[in-house]
Amino acid sequence: MQTRTLGTATVSAIGLGGMPMSIEGRPDRDRSLRTIHAALDAGVTLIDTADAYHRDADEVGHNEALIAEALRTWGGDASSVLVATKGGHTRPGNGDWLTDGRPEHLKEAAKASAQRLGVEAIGLYQFHRPDPEVPYAESVGALAELLDAGVIAQAGISNANPEQIRQAQEILGGRLASVQNQFSPGFRSSQAELDLCAELGIAFLPWSPLGGIGKGGDLDDTAFAEVAEAHGVSPQQVALAWELALAPVVVPIPGSSRPETIQDSVQAADLTLTDDEIARLSATS
Repeated sequence: MQTRTLGTATVSAIGLGGMPMSIEGRPDRDRSLRTIHAALDAGVTLIDTADAYHRDADEVGHNEALIAEALRTWGGDASSVLVATKGGHTRPGNGDWLTDGRPEHLKEAAKASAQRLGVEAIGLYQFHRPDPEVPYAESVGALAELLDAGVIAQAGISNANPEQIRQAQEILGGRLASVQNQFSPGFRSSQAELDLCAELGIAFLPWSPLGGIGKGGDLDDTAFAEVAEAHGVSPQQVALAWELALAPVVVPIPGSSRPETIQDSVQAADLTLTDDEIARLSATS
């Protein structure tokens, strides 16, 4: 598995997004554990989760607890795995996603996440989404306090714009480790954020990185299919390899709920695209 830098850590070039294993339509626990174990066996050392990755109101942190169980029951060295979690979203159990960026909420949420994950300090803690009711500086300020208190080892932000990235970097005193935004072949509106992260040397973690591939959306994914056929791989591998080629700070975190899908995704780290292929895929819309 190829590796990339995330703040002070070195992680696999492809991570695992845990959300599909805990929200609506989730698989049974056994399949989820097998999926996480398959990712770890394939060399994945970055797993992304959040306290809001749950379905029912009374099971906050469902995905965090699931990942902690998978790491405890895995036969490998779990200390080599960076678990990144997030706070700032809440789910009342009716399918809604609400925001709570109050510093007091984030600080308590981080401590609860650390307890569920069974760690003294969270490897990477990310502010999940800006709360329009709370000044952004106050929310990010809570991350700085958590860093200083040793509750978290690294801080990141998610669903942020360029101004917020620069503001967070300033508030954190240059300690912003990562930015997690939606980015994929079919959703490229975060290109400016990706470019800024590349400029600043901050890890960029595309969530939903396979959006638009083989799903009948607005994207004409013919180019991805043809490049995939030329290499004898899946279009999903091509999508991830294309994202990796955009900048050395990019670390895609495809969500998965089946061992087979994450086993396919991780192979993208070893897929080398030509300059012409990258240019063609970048021009696809």
